[in-house]
This record gives sequence, C-alpha cells and structure tokens, in this order.
Amino acid sequence: MANSKSDPNYKVISENRRARFDYAIEDDLECGVMLLGSEVKSLRVNSANIAESYAGVDAGELWLVNSYIAPYEQAKTFGHEERRRRKLLVSRKELARLWADTQRKGLTLVPLVIMHSLA
Repeated sequence: MANSKSDPNYKVISENRRARFDYAIEDDLECGVMLLGSEVKSLRVNSANIAESYAGVDAGELWLVNSYIAPYEQAKTFGHEERRRRKLLVSRKELARLWADTQRKGLTLVPLVIMHSLA
C-alpha cells in the first residue's frame, strides 16, 4: 500500500481506523475499485465512509459491500446508489488465495484505506 507521507501523488480519501483495533491484521492487499463517474467526482471532494464495510468473494469475483460514497450533487440524472456493491480488481491468483482464507480459515476481509491517485 502506498504511504501518503512518502508519495505525494496519493491522497487518503477514507480510512477505517477502528478496524486496526477490532481485528488482527495479518496481511495487506492493494487492489483497484470499479467506480462510476459520479462516484469518482464524489471521492475527489472526500465524501466516503468505509467504517462498516467488508469485502467478500461471490461468484468468482471480489466485492466491496456496504461502503458509502455520497451522491454527487451535479450528477442528478446519472448519479449512483450510495451503498451499492463495488467490484474490487485483483488477480485470479490473489482471488483464489482470498477465497481459501475466508472459506477454510474463517478470516474476514476488511478495507482499511481508500486512496486516490492525483497523477
């Protein structure tokens, strides 16, 4: 995961600080998120919350569930749902490892930070 203090091209949008206290973090994984245009615009003005969200493997894909991205006011017609499931982009090898960890070991996938590239 890119550290915002060391890399000026990344900006922290939302952080789940409580997860570090509630869970024992075993591993970090950096992945992409499929977003709509209005969600990207909304994230640029820092209106997101991942405190109650989690990730899960469903039908061979990794999904971010219950994350909140506020509606973008200028996108009246082509807006988005605030708490829709968003697809996370990982390789097939990582997906297989995550599925095995959640099914066999009983681990939970918790998002910690949403960062935005300024470049």
